[in-house]
Amino acid sequence: MTAATLTDRPPLHLYLAAPRGFCAGVDRAIKIVELALQKWGAPVYVRHEIVHNRFVVDSLRAKGAVFVEELDDCPPDRPVVFSAHGVPKAVPAEAARREMIAVDATCPLVTKVHNEAARHHENGLQMVMIGHAGHPETVGTMGQLPDGEVLLVETVDDVARLGVRDAAKLAFITQTTLSVDDTADIVAALRARFPAIIGPHKEDICYATTNRQAAVKVIAPKIDALLVIGAPNSSNSRRLVEVGSAAGCAYAQLIQRADEIDWRALGGVRSVGLTAGASAPEVLVDEVIAAFRARFDVTVELVETAQEHVEFKVPRVLREPA
Repeated sequence: MTAATLTDRPPLHLYLAAPRGFCAGVDRAIKIVELALQKWGAPVYVRHEIVHNRFVVDSLRAKGAVFVEELDDCPPDRPVVFSAHGVPKAVPAEAARREMIAVDATCPLVTKVHNEAARHHENGLQMVMIGHAGHPETVGTMGQLPDGEVLLVETVDDVARLGVRDAAKLAFITQTTLSVDDTADIVAALRARFPAIIGPHKEDICYATTNRQAAVKVIAPKIDALLVIGAPNSSNSRRLVEVGSAAGCAYAQLIQRADEIDWRALGGVRSVGLTAGASAPEVLVDEVIAAFRARFDVTVELVETAQEHVEFKVPRVLREPA
């Protein structure tokens, strides 16, 4: 590239959202797999993607992690790690029955929701879960209780169709990676229809999801386009795209890597917002910024709306000598 072409690059203001990228639960889950490989050697089996990010999964696979969908796919003589999304109660019970070495990488904030559900169940309450059908976290949370004890709602309309055992004995929980605004509407509908319903003592949507959505809302009015780095099966990443669109951003797209950027769609833009879902590593953010610098005269502005200092310990079994 010549000096002339460098000078001819159009100017671009890049608003970099903060917080973005890895949350404490994701950081802990990845560390658990790495420590398990160090302690027991390869292969270490992981039930489901440890977090929803292809780059992370491929990196761990290269180190010796083997990703499977079911416990039956794991040999009984090798360790198995349960993903950050959590698993139904039957899964660790079966691992114990098979006398497997099992390490739980469930995010502690998801475990908090599991514990809430169990406590309400012990008190005779039927649960309503706000979440996305089929998402591993929803499957894992609903699987903490017997069939029929957790009713799933995804939209406000679902609330109107809900058939409950006893309207006076209900509680609700939520998936941790939902849209804050959409969930508030569903909670309002639940409270309107079931005034006695009990909610969590502290909101189930995790701090990282909330903080990343808040940062997108701040930059959305300033930008012509928003790019969210994350996987298509990452709930929190997809919610960031939706939040950007709802906040007025005309073009909001989810990308996994820089090579997925649609440069034609960005023709003529002068300001772009950039964020990353909670399972996307910062190296992918750097990659996207470098791709923009190759095509534009980029000015980067950090827009920080919160600081995060949360850290979760890894399970004791990984801190003990082999």
